[in-house]
Amino acid sequence: MARKVTIRDVAQAAGVSVTTVSQILNNKGERFSPLTRQKVRDARKRLNYVPDFNAQYLIRRSSRTIGVLIPDLGNPFFSQFITGIQNKAMELGYVPLIFGFDNNSQRASQYLEELIKRAADGMIIASDILDTTDIDQTLRANHIPYILLDRSATSVSEGDHLMVNDRDGGRQVAEFLLEQGHRDLAVVMPQQASLNIHKRWEGFETALQSVAGTHIHQIFTSLDKEGGRAAAAKVVKLPNVSAVFAINDEVAMGLYRGLKDCGRQIPDDYSIVGFDDIEIDQYLRPTLTTVHQPTLTLGEQATEMVIARIKSPSKPLQTIKLPVELVVRESTRKI
Repeated sequence: MARKVTIRDVAQAAGVSVTTVSQILNNKGERFSPLTRQKVRDARKRLNYVPDFNAQYLIRRSSRTIGVLIPDLGNPFFSQFITGIQNKAMELGYVPLIFGFDNNSQRASQYLEELIKRAADGMIIASDILDTTDIDQTLRANHIPYILLDRSATSVSEGDHLMVNDRDGGRQVAEFLLEQGHRDLAVVMPQQASLNIHKRWEGFETALQSVAGTHIHQIFTSLDKEGGRAAAAKVVKLPNVSAVFAINDEVAMGLYRGLKDCGRQIPDDYSIVGFDDIEIDQYLRPTLTTVHQPTLTLGEQATEMVIARIKSPSKPLQTIKLPVELVVRESTRKI
């Protein structure tokens, strides 16, 4: 088996000491001449030397890694969220270790433990199935800062808070559909809703409660395309409903297919509004009216907050709420 190139090989090739190589490659070689610094960099490139992670960790006492736990890597929302994390982490000199746990709580717990074993400096966790109290206790005990998204409505994390204004998004949807003349409306959502999903419903329901003559029907289903498709059969059984709020865009996409299977047209028979504004919304026919949330910014902001906490553990706690905006497209109409 071929031997891995070491820092000693680079030092020998450059004709300098191991200490000199270490300082130059760690951007601490200002005291050396430009010629010496260039010799070291040329030797590193020629030998394809990659620094040893464990050795660097022992020197810095930091892995410069961020653990990221995502429930569904196939969800377009999370792919954009991850892009934001990657962009900001690399910009700030950290490497994200990204794990998708397929909404499996046992797998998520295993990945959490593995990230702790691998000395992740901080974590970003998007989950409503992990027990928040356990996460708080486990990560605090190991002095690992973290950001939780999609938290359970029954427990609140002790730490920095980052969220989008889901409640306001639900309000915007309700007010828009009222302006369009809709009074009999359905909401398609999971029965056991995470905190962010519950806030969308809460904002929607509150905005409609004070308007006489409105009726809201809740249709419970899974939070994915198949759930939306299955919900369509229940929507068509509600005789007066003219508009449907799909609690996220994945559900809305499923509704498109399900309503078509039922022989219904969008927006002629039903106005449809989603939530997220994933990229494919602009390519659906008709294009989807939805609430835009700044997913890329959410990933970047979560990364910035975790790294700031890594560098300054005692700084005051932060709470950041990002705004959302309704984007009107072709899937809705006035009646």
